[in-house]
Amino acid sequence: MKNKPFYIFLVVVVFVATVSWSQTALSKTQQDELKTTVQKQAAKTRTIQSDFEQVKHIDMLDNEVTSKGMLAFVAPDNILWQYKTPNDYKVVFKEEMLFVNNEGRKEEIKLSGNRLFRSFNALIVNSIKGDMFDEDQFEIAYFMQNNNYLVQFFPKEKRLKRFIASFELLFEKTSGQVIQVKLIEPNADYTTITFSNRKTNIDIPAKAFEM
Repeated sequence: MKNKPFYIFLVVVVFVATVSWSQTALSKTQQDELKTTVQKQAAKTRTIQSDFEQVKHIDMLDNEVTSKGMLAFVAPDNILWQYKTPNDYKVVFKEEMLFVNNEGRKEEIKLSGNRLFRSFNALIVNSIKGDMFDEDQFEIAYFMQNNNYLVQFFPKEKRLKRFIASFELLFEKTSGQVIQVKLIEPNADYTTITFSNRKTNIDIPAKAFEM
């Protein structure tokens, strides 16, 4: 499939399930407080382990596609997506490479030689940590939603905009941790991921990232 690597990136990026009821825009002071809380949380996070539920909404299909699994992250940029249902497969980002094991069928994709792939990889890492407040790369909007913080990111880079219309990260108000993420594609299809049972700074063995 010609665009399979791009599809893999779109599938694994972390993004949110609940699209919005009442939203209130944050003041500049509230925005700065949120960014400080999130950046402090990201700075002290060495590892993350979490269950997740991923929902893919495609306008042409009547039913949404739901997957469940486990995420592991080890700083600075090792990421594991272990899908368990409905199919068993594994996606690993490490050492400038993307590794995929789909029920024994393995694939390797080098990230270092492709600027767009490197951008996607950085977005994935920073989305997991929640530290994406780069106004050179994004137009950013801040809201209070159901007593949590919703932040919308609109990419400025033309190549990235071909694949991603916007991101939405939902932050737990007190801790500043990402609890839900949403990726909206240019055709209005979207992928959401909701995290649960999150554990930070626990020991995650290196073999977890092996194929």
